[in-house]
Amino acid sequence: MPDRKIIDEVHKISNKRGNGQLRREIWVDQNGRVTRYNLAYINHDLHHGDNGRVVGYDNQHGYHHRHYFGQIEPIAFISFEQIEEQFQQDWISLRQQV
Repeated sequence: MPDRKIIDEVHKISNKRGNGQLRREIWVDQNGRVTRYNLAYINHDLHHGDNGRVVGYDNQHGYHHRHYFGQIEPIAFISFEQIEEQFQQDWISLRQQV
């Protein structure tokens, strides 16, 4: 049985609150275990490359990694919950800087 996408969300952030959008995609296996994810803060006003992705986390291409203003770096994977928390911290920190 193939993995299935259980979350596919885009949340628009108002210009007053920093502009851009938050993207959240999550796939699970038949046991409910997260097998694939894509978390991204997209804001073309802050970054034109990487399709506007300012910061993001995903496990495409066979490894867990972080996107940050066009740079990609591998990350240690402990749990999906830990990745979500790190993403939340990153984008909130960016929003406070803008």
